[in-house]
Amino acid sequence: MKKRILYCLLSLVLLSLPWLGLPGYTLLVAFVPLFCLQQELATAKNRRGKPVRLWPYILITFALWSALSVWWVGNSVLLSPVAGGAGLAFFIVVACVAVTTFVIFLPFMAYHYIWRRAPRSLAYAVLISAWVGYEFIFLHGQITFPWLILGNGFANSIEAVQWYEYTGALGGSVWVWACNIAVYEALRAWKHQKSLRLWIRPAGWIGIPLLFSLLLFWSYREQENPLRVEVIQPNFDPYQKFEALSFEEQTRIILSLAMNAPSDVDYFVAPETAIDEQLLESGIETNSYITLMRRFLSQRYPEAEMVIGATTLRTYSSAQEASETARPNGSETLWYDIYNTALQIDTHQPVALYHKSKLVAGAEMVPYAQQFPWLLRLSVNLGGASGLLGTDPERSIFTSQRGVRVGVPICWEAVFGEYTTGFVDKGAEALFVISNDAWWGNTAGHRQLFAFSRLRAIETRRSIARSANTGISGFIDQRGRVIDRSRWDERVAQSGVVNRNDRITFYVRFGDMTGRICLLVFALCVLYYIAYRRKKKDLLYE
Repeated sequence: MKKRILYCLLSLVLLSLPWLGLPGYTLLVAFVPLFCLQQELATAKNRRGKPVRLWPYILITFALWSALSVWWVGNSVLLSPVAGGAGLAFFIVVACVAVTTFVIFLPFMAYHYIWRRAPRSLAYAVLISAWVGYEFIFLHGQITFPWLILGNGFANSIEAVQWYEYTGALGGSVWVWACNIAVYEALRAWKHQKSLRLWIRPAGWIGIPLLFSLLLFWSYREQENPLRVEVIQPNFDPYQKFEALSFEEQTRIILSLAMNAPSDVDYFVAPETAIDEQLLESGIETNSYITLMRRFLSQRYPEAEMVIGATTLRTYSSAQEASETARPNGSETLWYDIYNTALQIDTHQPVALYHKSKLVAGAEMVPYAQQFPWLLRLSVNLGGASGLLGTDPERSIFTSQRGVRVGVPICWEAVFGEYTTGFVDKGAEALFVISNDAWWGNTAGHRQLFAFSRLRAIETRRSIARSANTGISGFIDQRGRVIDRSRWDERVAQSGVVNRNDRITFYVRFGDMTGRICLLVFALCVLYYIAYRRKKKDLLYE
């Protein structure tokens, strides 16, 4: 019993370390103890003489891994003066842990089922294809919290995964499983034959992708095509900014930080919902806040652009005209959409808008609320707009007065690799990530979210300037290296240079092809397994 618990604890530690800020290399052997546990339990009996089940050990290990990695989501409720108390916080953590555990538990148990009834090679093919295929589905569903995608574990080891420009993070998941299987098979054979040749295969699976990545890392050269960007971190308490600080005072603080920018600055970038007064989109050109920012730019930086987050409102005159996410006012004579929006403001062009469209379940959207309206009561009010927010059907980009094209993923959107490529596919030469990820306090959440942007830089080969309300803000180059970063809980404006790039990577062109291929392989494996079992059954009756 102690040995079994030790196997689970060892896997738990190796799986959790990358999400706690350490390098991701432990993932390459993190599942080996679970394979050893599976082998041990294959013939084990309990005191009643019945087989010992594997699933409780796997379920507990994956649940604890999930809890250690995402426990901080409940902090958003504990810190909020309006969202609820410890009970709701516990419910949110349990819900996130349950969803992520469910997604990784089922593929492993499907593999175990095949492992007991068919050749080991088929079981391994099912494991890899089912796991990565499930990750792909999870990235594209309404119920999504893809934090524990294995490829994300290398966000702090970017020198090892430069080939994400071809495969995206799902390619990292395939790599993790291939390495774990190769190491385990070598260990299993080592018990019977002490030969160093057994380690050639695992060394190849680990070493060849790593060497290829290092070659890409050291040979990659950014073109000198600079934009000077001023990233603003106003450091507003997210639970106070909607009530304690007036919008006028918040705007004054943001502009006072911007005043220290160099005279040749091209862009100011301010965080998500920096303006949160629900600007009416039909009258946005005459809005007092837009007028104030335009005056600031015209007096000091007439050639610069201001990219800033806002909450905007669009109205409809009838239910027929309204979108699916629109809400009626009290008399239902007017319908409206609320958007989490990025604005581009300058002195020569109309205000450009992009609406956040990959929304956070529970806070910005409720999954399947169109089919089950009563689910709207489960939305969590964190102080800003809650419930169903409006979305755009596709990504859009901003074009500056001088023709520079940038994409602006808003907070949560930068977690999704294929979604982020949509900005580049539209022509974005650089990415500005704006975020207000201080809802969780000074926990691992905002650090993980910043690290994931490093993977997006590699996948798209686009430099990133990131503005977060309380941190972490900073600059990331096209290799995923952090050039500069702010500290948590400081009010600061940072100047930096990002290089534009118009090259389209394989991943931008084809997206999560790895996940689609894995789904196809999984389907073929299932068909092969059915044929294999039927053939075996027929042989028994001959």
